[in-house]
Amino acid sequence: MAGRIEDYALIGDMQTAALVCRDGTVDWLCLPRFDSHAIFAGLLGTEEHGFWRLGPAHAADAEPPVAARRSYRGDSLILESEWDTPRGTVRVTDFMPPRDGAPQLIRIVEGVTGRVPMRSALRMRFSYGRVVPWVHKHEGRTVAVAGPDSVWFDTEAETYGKALTTYADFTVAPGDRITFTISWQPSHKQPPPLPEPETSLEATEDFWREWVEHCTYHGPYREAVIRSLITLKALTYAPTGGIVAAPTTSLPEDIGGVRNWDYRYTWLRDAAITLSSLLRTGYREEARAWREWLLRAVAGDPENLQIMYGIAGERELGEAELDWLPGYENSAPVRVGNGAAHQLQLDVYGEVTEALHLGHMTGLARNDYASLLQLKLIRYLEDHWQEPDEGIWEVRGPRRHFVHSKVMAWVAVDRTIKLIESGDADGPLERWRELRDDIHRDVCEKGYDKERNTFTQSYGSQELDASLLLIPQMGFLPPDDKRVIGTIEAIQRELSTPDGFILRYPTEGDSAGVDGLPGDEGAFLACSFWMADDLAMIGRVDEARKLFEKLLALRNDLGLLAEEWDPRLKRQVGNFPQAFSHVPLIDTALRLTASGAYGG
Repeated sequence: MAGRIEDYALIGDMQTAALVCRDGTVDWLCLPRFDSHAIFAGLLGTEEHGFWRLGPAHAADAEPPVAARRSYRGDSLILESEWDTPRGTVRVTDFMPPRDGAPQLIRIVEGVTGRVPMRSALRMRFSYGRVVPWVHKHEGRTVAVAGPDSVWFDTEAETYGKALTTYADFTVAPGDRITFTISWQPSHKQPPPLPEPETSLEATEDFWREWVEHCTYHGPYREAVIRSLITLKALTYAPTGGIVAAPTTSLPEDIGGVRNWDYRYTWLRDAAITLSSLLRTGYREEARAWREWLLRAVAGDPENLQIMYGIAGERELGEAELDWLPGYENSAPVRVGNGAAHQLQLDVYGEVTEALHLGHMTGLARNDYASLLQLKLIRYLEDHWQEPDEGIWEVRGPRRHFVHSKVMAWVAVDRTIKLIESGDADGPLERWRELRDDIHRDVCEKGYDKERNTFTQSYGSQELDASLLLIPQMGFLPPDDKRVIGTIEAIQRELSTPDGFILRYPTEGDSAGVDGLPGDEGAFLACSFWMADDLAMIGRVDEARKLFEKLLALRNDLGLLAEEWDPRLKRQVGNFPQAFSHVPLIDTALRLTASGAYGG
């Protein structure tokens, strides 16, 4: 069985990523891209679906020992795990060098004390665990081939095959360093070059050290902010600038349930808020690359803006179910692709426009097509803002007039008016000022419950929605407005878990709720960070800080967060690690630091 979600570490090369468990098992790796088929899919099934375990040898009928300690080397994505055994201590260093050629996963075993027997067990299964490759030797190297893919395995340790698995048994003493590398290559091409693990390790450490030096945040939460920034960088597809929401698919929001989705794509919403966090912490190059990705992705068809695209801008992300995988802890179905790609989500126009506006305000070099795109988006909204949509949470129930969607339509118009007022674009200023006022009036009349003093999830509904917490953050109303304060307090009363975290919206257990799905889910971590932001904005800074630090305590030992926290099971749930959790962590840290609301 796969480990708990928080038992995993992330390593990656800004084109794909692997998850490494505490026992030294790589249970998830897609090659050569984030959205490629997995060669290790044990995370969503069993060992039969592919894994690579490297750690101290153990009895066949015993559980693999877990590392006594693990951490990232400094501010990097280089994972170091140490095991203390009766025979001594051993360290394994795992990393993926930023790519210059074939993608590689490198593992270095180092003896620390004593003499420790070790084992590497490598079981490659292509096509998400469905295909057993042809494994053979080629000029002294081990290669696995199936269809268009080949994976090359290089090590100085002696290997042997057994039960369709490649093993290496060896012993390390102090000072010994044994290296293992897998490299992917299209099967029709020549073998990839022999790896140089030690050189690659040094280059990888240099890369991350130099990248982190650009961070402009030096406040009290720097450790958490830096780890979140590194995670966001790891989720960026370097060749195009696209940013995946998470490197995994189908990690459940409800253990044993059906809320399992593929997040290995670029949501405009997630990517836009990621860009804003990067800009505010000094990372203009990533922001520029994302803007270029956006312009290519929507080129020629901005009126039909999709909510998500492939990492190179692909539009077709057809959803399918992999029925040979039982799912993480039997949470089926396992899905690849995402059928929500063609939903109407009007809030996306606001998030994209806000990101472009922030880039403009922070001195990102002017791009005339970006301004033209912004104007086209508003012209679309002029005709469509009054329509119902699926909203920020991608409901699979009927469309509604979601309040958050209308607020973000207002944001899109407001930021475009500011662009025109700055002299960097031309447009019908008075007409769009009237449009901005019309949207504002509509929301305040139809989306506000006067009796309860709170905005609601959608027009005419009684339900609340945590996305309403963004109303003051987007400038739709000032923080001291009684309607804002009433909404914050209503969400605290009705959407809080017993430990103070925030649910997205009410769910209905076995019945289909507003999202059209059965089952419940955990506290949505982004919403809980939004609550901390709002509390700080309305002057309840001590309460905001306490909630923020409770959220920081939910991170795993490596500082990583999934999408949600299950308050019943006391564990992380959802795809992992999740950009939409790490971005608001950064934003809240910046806000609390600016307000001086931190302990110590």
